[in-house]
Amino acid sequence: MPSLTPDVEVRLSVGQCVRTLTTSKEKEEVTKTLHTLTSYLDDGPQSTITSAQRAEFSRAHYTRTLQFLISNINADWLQLLTVPQCTELWDGLFLRGPPDQTLLVLMDGISSMSSPSAGLDRLVSILERFLQSGRLTVLLWTRCQGTGPSDSPQLRETLLSRLVALPDLTANQLHHHNKTLFLPQQYYPLLARDMLTVLERTCQALRGLKDCSLTFVAQALGKACVQGHIFGVLAPHLSSCTLSDMVWQRVCWKLLENVPERWLESVLTGMVQAVNRPDALSRIMGNLVLKNKKAQFVITHKLLLLQYKYETRVLSILLGYLAQDRERRPLLIQVLRSLCQAWANPSAVRHTPLEQQLYVSRALLLCVGLLSDAELQELRSELLQCMLGGMQSHLDSSVVRVRRMGMVVGECLSSRMDVNGAKLKFEVQYCMAPFPRLWTVPSQAVPSQAASVAQKSGADSELDSDDELTPYDMSADQEMSQAAPPRYLRDCLEAFLSSEDPVRVDLSLRAIEGLVRKNTSTVSVELSKVLLHMEDRYNTVGFLSLRQAAMVALTVTDSVPVTEYLTTEFYSMNYSIRQRLDILEVLILSAQELSQPITDKGGPSKAIQRVTMNTPLYPGDDPIHWRQVVERRIQSKTKRLSKVGSKPTPNRYAPVAGHFFFPLLRNYDRPQVTFDLLGGDHLVLGRLIHTLGLLMHLAVNAPVATQMGRALLDFVWAVRYHVDQMVRRGVLFAVCSIFLSMPSQSLLVELSDQLFETRAWLAGENTGQNNKVSLMLLYTRDLPYNRPTSPQLSLSQPTV
Repeated sequence: MPSLTPDVEVRLSVGQCVRTLTTSKEKEEVTKTLHTLTSYLDDGPQSTITSAQRAEFSRAHYTRTLQFLISNINADWLQLLTVPQCTELWDGLFLRGPPDQTLLVLMDGISSMSSPSAGLDRLVSILERFLQSGRLTVLLWTRCQGTGPSDSPQLRETLLSRLVALPDLTANQLHHHNKTLFLPQQYYPLLARDMLTVLERTCQALRGLKDCSLTFVAQALGKACVQGHIFGVLAPHLSSCTLSDMVWQRVCWKLLENVPERWLESVLTGMVQAVNRPDALSRIMGNLVLKNKKAQFVITHKLLLLQYKYETRVLSILLGYLAQDRERRPLLIQVLRSLCQAWANPSAVRHTPLEQQLYVSRALLLCVGLLSDAELQELRSELLQCMLGGMQSHLDSSVVRVRRMGMVVGECLSSRMDVNGAKLKFEVQYCMAPFPRLWTVPSQAVPSQAASVAQKSGADSELDSDDELTPYDMSADQEMSQAAPPRYLRDCLEAFLSSEDPVRVDLSLRAIEGLVRKNTSTVSVELSKVLLHMEDRYNTVGFLSLRQAAMVALTVTDSVPVTEYLTTEFYSMNYSIRQRLDILEVLILSAQELSQPITDKGGPSKAIQRVTMNTPLYPGDDPIHWRQVVERRIQSKTKRLSKVGSKPTPNRYAPVAGHFFFPLLRNYDRPQVTFDLLGGDHLVLGRLIHTLGLLMHLAVNAPVATQMGRALLDFVWAVRYHVDQMVRRGVLFAVCSIFLSMPSQSLLVELSDQLFETRAWLAGENTGQNNKVSLMLLYTRDLPYNRPTSPQLSLSQPTV
């Protein structure tokens, strides 16, 4: 009889074992059959199975054998075995065969079994032992050696999915009965340690002149980085191993080169966040950024310009990696140019989030700090152009933090370039004076400086202290001045114009407000002109507030000529943005003071809230306040016999309201060389609209209120879709002021067409909370057509 080939012998033997286990009820027969199947996995010297038979069993019959065992996990013959026999024979078939086939069969078996059940518990226990016994290391190492059977791309992808998604698959099946080892916090570090073991074996094989393939390990690494972060374990070990071992460096470089492009971004992102130094990243990555276009895009563009969630440490490591090697430094220059373009782009300043602008600014400063002197000299003209253009874009913004960011970056770039030995320096406190609520960063340094000065003075005072002497109470003492304060306004004017004595200028500045309010002045316009152009030459304490108080006093006591001068100068040439904003501030404070009732000279009017440029500028900044306004409007229109309405009281603002208001609308559409209100000066336009809205609000019950409301609505209607959010929100504020201040009959008669169009605009699909506030104010007026017809908002639905 001719001898059988190994594949036929194995097929016949396995078929006989399957039939025996299916029909037998004898313990000895079952035990012998399981021993026969186990012998195909035993490669010891005493084994009677040839290597060809073992290979054939692993290739064609091992997976079917395991599937047969799982399908008969509740069979009667399995109950005949003792616990040690079941662990050795039944479990041993899962733990001693090819690990890739075992993992696939176990995961499929766990997913297909009902939960909870004894069979599921047994498979989970085997999977747990599979992971604890290092079978994942065997799986990865077998793929590196290429000794396993060749498989299809679909089978390899399935194996990768089961290997990486094991925590998800087990959690979906086991729910609250899941094992701790299967949790992501435990499994992914285990997988990372198995990968490190395989990489160590690869290094040893290379030293022994043996070939290895890292393709499967690289694919597993890429897919694992998408599912979980494993570089927390990999990065420290790779950093230490590559410190002095060139073989380890070559293995790491080859590992990253084999990562598929669809997972490369996740790998690079995780590694950049896990390493602690640029040189460590350079040893692990090598020049991958020069060899792989996807890696170059991620490192030089996406992580720097498109994402902004990483810490400054990550930026430092990323840019330091580009600066580490001479071949990578051209990419550093390329990144610098991209950062300069992004930082100086006016559109990016207006439309990107503030956090992203801060992120780009940090990256730009770090990149400039890594330049050598030769590179800095070569790029000086580009950096200077970036600095000037970027500062202009930032200073034109209506957001305080954006302007402050532009000043800080401009100072740092100027200091690094050292242009002609002169360094750019902003007076940050002066620039932020109109925005005390938002100016927090510069003031944070003051307490620390004061503490250091106090510490030094305290140390000096300990040397001269004398505990026996009781100090005098000097808390009420005032500093004696040799110069007398001025008694006439012309003396103040002369001091401002010609005096070089700081004490005299200081005394004049402190005395001028009281003198103006006590005496009728014939030089009010001249004083206003001098104060408007006056600079803090002597670093006077409280200079801004003193100058502003004096200008307000002049405007209040001599309203018509001073107001005419200020409103005319607002549109004149050769004025800075700060001076134009000062004019608006003075007009607001003066109008507020004039609007107080004549009968109530001791305090502000109870009917008009005190509003300045420091109060919330827009309805959306203080939603509670506007809800109260709406509620008061509703209550005021409700008829109650027991409540008596308040009567308007005369004030000094109503007769001169037109002098404050109408000249500001005179030349807004006439651009000048240094001032373009409807062009790039968005900050001034937003402040102007807000000022007009406040002037309109203070003119409630004034005879000229109707004309003011009609003119203001015509003005703001043209800029309601402005690109700057400050201007758009100022339009909403102005509309609210018109609704609150104009009489109801005037709204209907004078603004009938505009009113319907305004209501349709406010009730549009894209309106936000501020628009709903304005619309609610419109609905609360006594207008004949106001009916709760809108499904979104009506009087029966007062929610804003």
